[in-house]
Amino acid sequence: MSISDNTPVIIGVGEASERIGAPGYAALSPAALAAGAAKAAIEDAGAGDIAGQIDVIAAIRQFEVSGPGAKPPFGAADNFPRSVAARIGADPRHAILEIVGGQGPQHLVNEFAHAIAAGETRMALMVGSEAISTVRHLATQGESRDWSEAIGGQLEDRGYGLEGLLTSDLAGHGARTPISVYALFENARRARMGKDRASYGLEMGELFAPFTKVAHGNPHAMSQEVYTPEELATVTGPNRLTSDPFPRRMVARDQANQGAAVLMTSAGKARELGVPEDRWIYLWGGADVKERTPVQRQDLSKSPASTAAVQRALDAAGVRLSDIGVFDLYSCFPIAVFNICDALGLSPTDPRGLTVTGGLPFFGGAGNNYSMHAIAEMVRRLRAKPDTVGLVGANGGFLSKYSVGVYSAKARDFAPFDSKPLQAEVDSWAAPALDQAYSGEAAVETYTIDYAGPAPRGVVVARTPAGARIIAMTPPDDAAVVGEMIATDPLGRRAILAPGEGGKVLVTGLAG
Repeated sequence: MSISDNTPVIIGVGEASERIGAPGYAALSPAALAAGAAKAAIEDAGAGDIAGQIDVIAAIRQFEVSGPGAKPPFGAADNFPRSVAARIGADPRHAILEIVGGQGPQHLVNEFAHAIAAGETRMALMVGSEAISTVRHLATQGESRDWSEAIGGQLEDRGYGLEGLLTSDLAGHGARTPISVYALFENARRARMGKDRASYGLEMGELFAPFTKVAHGNPHAMSQEVYTPEELATVTGPNRLTSDPFPRRMVARDQANQGAAVLMTSAGKARELGVPEDRWIYLWGGADVKERTPVQRQDLSKSPASTAAVQRALDAAGVRLSDIGVFDLYSCFPIAVFNICDALGLSPTDPRGLTVTGGLPFFGGAGNNYSMHAIAEMVRRLRAKPDTVGLVGANGGFLSKYSVGVYSAKARDFAPFDSKPLQAEVDSWAAPALDQAYSGEAAVETYTIDYAGPAPRGVVVARTPAGARIIAMTPPDDAAVVGEMIATDPLGRRAILAPGEGGKVLVTGLAG
């Protein structure tokens, strides 16, 4: 098949990683890890030194610079993408620092596929990294590093992109971190499924146990230990409860030292450079969407925008879910995977598997950059099985942003796709009423108990008799209420709510 010169193709992928205590551990900075991955991607293209052909470098933001108040403990480059460029001998005309969110890598692939097809970009390198584990290790040892770099030069800093992710109603009542908000989603799903704590914990373990086997065989995985469903579900000292219902092994592993890169150009440029066509991977379809804030969603156990994005990407690619041979579904918490499986009829134990890396709790949650690793591994698998079609689902925020890519080594001209109609549909969905002035009994919709602080504390989302949603918290100075939530399952019960100081709503007890 003769492919049009303007068809975007992935020609190279690369990863770099190191584990503390492993042979050769060098305590690399994020820029060094990213550069290692970028060099590997260039080598992977099989066309010699092509760094000078890169005209755009788009970088994923590290966790340590993902908020306005964030301060990197060892300093950072003032222009991260150009810091990477300098290490690999590139001088791009355009450098980009992407917004926060795990959707970023797939979103950038979708974006630059269109830019390349339109002739606006010649060759794009997408790259990111994290060295969270090294930072914590060195700090624990009382050591420091100077990773600051004054690079300067052009930079399109797209900002943090945190607007509209979380409202003060949740954050003000104690659900402000990903782990606590996702715990609310997870327990909402448990309520919908009608399961008790033990059986649902085992269901989460059954979902993630196969992921550990994939991580075991991945040389870049931060944890390569294989666990049974029971070992994942059973709360022990090393597998402590974080936020109910999550034991530690069920959540993204943020202690990671990993970098990944994806190199994309046009088919015409790839031919000119002599990149072998058996290295080319095609983007058949994709989608990008932003969900409503959590309190604006009718059902906290679902993110219909995410599943609609997967379906839109499949439609754009002209394939069905049954045609997909390889999946990587973003797995920061079980609910992120369950959400896609439930809506699309995909079994959590599907023999095709749901991850190519081992997933965020085991391979590693490399900050906003995890899905760059998923795309890199997906490319390798599709090259090995050229008749296969793969799907990557990348999630950001609080099930807030979802980007999807459908890939194959089978040659196909690029067909542009547009997510604007899907976004308009999502934006038109009705939101439930919120009534933070209500007092009295309200049906518990979901809850979590956060064990991170000096004492457990509970967060409850409930529905008033009129059907309005209300957010509440257990009294900070009353251990009895949260103790009752720990001892007896709050789902299926009614929370007794009363006003507290500073506009807070307090859970004073449970009824029913």
